[in-house]
Amino acid sequence: MEDEASSSARKPKRPRVAPAAAAAAAAWEPHFTYLPIADALKQRPRARVCLFAVVAEIGAAFHSSGTDFTVTLRIVDESRKAGISATFFAQEPDLLPCVKSNGDVISLRDVMVKCYLEEFFIAVDKRLSSFALFESKVSAECSPYQTSKNYHGSKHDKERLTQLRTWLPLGLKDFGLKDLELQLRSLKSDSTFDLVCKVLHVLKHKDKWIFYVWDGTDTPAAEFQAISDAEAVASPALPRELLCTMPCIGTVLRIFSDRPVNKASHMQQGTYWARFCNITCKREFGIWKGVFLKRSRVRLLSHEDGSVVDRLKMYDSRNANKVLHQPMGSFPSNVAVLSDEYEEEGYSTLMESLTHPEVTHKVKTLRELMRTSTSRIWSNSSVIL
Repeated sequence: MEDEASSSARKPKRPRVAPAAAAAAAAWEPHFTYLPIADALKQRPRARVCLFAVVAEIGAAFHSSGTDFTVTLRIVDESRKAGISATFFAQEPDLLPCVKSNGDVISLRDVMVKCYLEEFFIAVDKRLSSFALFESKVSAECSPYQTSKNYHGSKHDKERLTQLRTWLPLGLKDFGLKDLELQLRSLKSDSTFDLVCKVLHVLKHKDKWIFYVWDGTDTPAAEFQAISDAEAVASPALPRELLCTMPCIGTVLRIFSDRPVNKASHMQQGTYWARFCNITCKREFGIWKGVFLKRSRVRLLSHEDGSVVDRLKMYDSRNANKVLHQPMGSFPSNVAVLSDEYEEEGYSTLMESLTHPEVTHKVKTLRELMRTSTSRIWSNSSVIL
């Protein structure tokens, strides 16, 4: 008995913890105060803030002048629809935010508001700051699809995420609308619209930027008129090596801009999907061409963007059916076949012939000849227009 008593006396007593304090400690998690962008700009210089905003524009990731990789996003919220740029740096490109689609929501913690040349921007420190990306759909989960290593979620984020998702359709109305989108197959002269397409090539020619774009469809038939060499609007001929890298199915349209275009230099170094906002199209000497207006601009898109996915699915479906390779939508059903010499050959596009590896390419193709003169010919070929 004495041994038991002495043993009990030697045991350290557990500290008593109040039940309320224990419950609070178990339920504790970091709470972040998210500021509207407009309020963040009013903070003292170089103050660190937390933001919850919508990604309106996606920049191109590239190697900075130092050792890091960098990317710039433009974010917006209810307080500042014009948005503000947020610049990220990371030692590896995979550590940069990879936004699936314009309109996705981003959480930014411990970022710094800076000013350069009288313009505010958000600086995201690769060591101290953190981020998380969420899908824009209201029906989507509240868990992020990408986070930085030092990001820790909070249950308080859900309310702010729901608010932004609800505001999103109205908030991004100036950043491209679905109902203003056209495809190349539905181009209209002298109307303003958005065009979602893949930028295959970019060059500068005589103080003009020329974008060669494609979405897997064909432009409407255009009436060709006989023109002299002096009348023709010249653009440099592309080398065959470059033509061979372009799709053989679907029109490659040229879009012209007589002023510098943001992100054009990045698009020269790689292949991007992009939204050309507020552009117009017209037929000049029977050839479709896109034209930049004063309000036109380019927004890069992710390969996972909904509009991009839709166009790729449509192209894959067309590519799988040989009959759909030929742009027959504008041709009458009673086409006269002048010769059956190549009856066994399949229909082909002009682009397939131009890029054919052999000198002789036996194919069938459809053209509608309006008259025996060369003054007027209708064409809807899948070649660069």
